[in-house]
Amino acid sequence: MPMGEASIYTRHGDDGTTGLLYGGRVSKDSAAPSAYGDVDETQAAIGLARAVADAELDVMLVGVQRDLWLVMAELACHPEKLDRLEETGSRPTPAMVEAIEELIDDVSTRFEPPTEFMVPGSDETSAHLDMARTVCRRAERSVLSVVTDGSSVVPYLNRLSDLLWTLARWREADPTTARETK
Repeated sequence: MPMGEASIYTRHGDDGTTGLLYGGRVSKDSAAPSAYGDVDETQAAIGLARAVADAELDVMLVGVQRDLWLVMAELACHPEKLDRLEETGSRPTPAMVEAIEELIDDVSTRFEPPTEFMVPGSDETSAHLDMARTVCRRAERSVLSVVTDGSSVVPYLNRLSDLLWTLARWREADPTTARETK
């Protein structure tokens, strides 16, 4: 490989360990990599929803995906080095949780909420949003063993799953995007 070009592979993880942000290595099956892996899966599931979303929904979802980079940074950070994330503004904040709540409140005014349990799959976009929601709920459970006191990670993921549910119901209620119920 020519000088200066980076390779996608490093071989450092061949021993079953992975590096933490700002130093240290842990087993790939330990709590931190499992937690940020579940958040990464949430981000990818949201990407599937974006792939079939209209322009307005796409803007909402790409913002969330960018937020999830900060969530993953906190989870991947060496616990003794979290102050470095504070210094760089690379950590989820209460303001991010509030922004999700404001988005939920806004979208909730655009449709009548269902009065019974919903069966996912009435249209492709809402089905992808519901799948992303369930992956997000799993991520929320897996981060509990990793986050520190005062972290905004759990509230953020909790609101994000609420947002994904709300967006799915909104898409189902919009006659221009939903297909006829089976």
